[in-house]
Amino acid sequence: MAATGWPKRAELTLNCFGAILLKLKGVFMNVIAFNGSPHKDGVINTSLELIAEELRGAGIDVEIAQIGGESIQGCTGCGACRGKGICRIDNDCVNDYRKKINSSDGIVLGSPVYYGGIAGTFKSFLDRLFYPGQNLFWKAGASVASCRRTGTMATFQQLNNYLTLAGIVITPTVYWNVIHGNNKTEAAEDAEGVYTMRAVGKNMAWLIKALNAAKQTSTPPELGPKVRTNFIRI
Repeated sequence: MAATGWPKRAELTLNCFGAILLKLKGVFMNVIAFNGSPHKDGVINTSLELIAEELRGAGIDVEIAQIGGESIQGCTGCGACRGKGICRIDNDCVNDYRKKINSSDGIVLGSPVYYGGIAGTFKSFLDRLFYPGQNLFWKAGASVASCRRTGTMATFQQLNNYLTLAGIVITPTVYWNVIHGNNKTEAAEDAEGVYTMRAVGKNMAWLIKALNAAKQTSTPPELGPKVRTNFIRI
């Protein structure tokens, strides 16, 4: 048992030294992980904590934001945010987190499966968080989904849509980022799910550092004004 745990402890120790060196050099990196479950200490939180442990070990600060229990109105499609970069509805937490993700290096989205999709409150939050569409290109991102039995693939793909359409680079991993269990105890028994979450954290840490290094030596491509076509035929 001790022999099995020693390499992990050694790895974390080395990562901690690396984190200290980065901060001494004035290099600060941060990730915001959003928990879309109404259960603050449930399966999604377990997943995000596993990812956060690996990120923190690599010198990256992580904030886990509990969203699923908030009262959040859905997007009204008014389009006002396109010019301002923030939502005109200003009586909840959406605009505060919009400002935070603009200055973050990475974003993680986590949702349980509700009727084969994203949990309702979290869907309302994400629609308004991402619709302004500014300042998110070339950040690192990842999505995770949890369920008791099935439905994760549709939820996982829906979460990834927000990242892809915002120009965020999705973190590569070893399998679909899903974990199974009806509570955190059951989730801890999903050994492959736990392994996958840790892989997400490790790969995301590397990706953030790689993207930051690339930005120092090259300029992102210029895409020009966005072209939109409405398929209306008269």
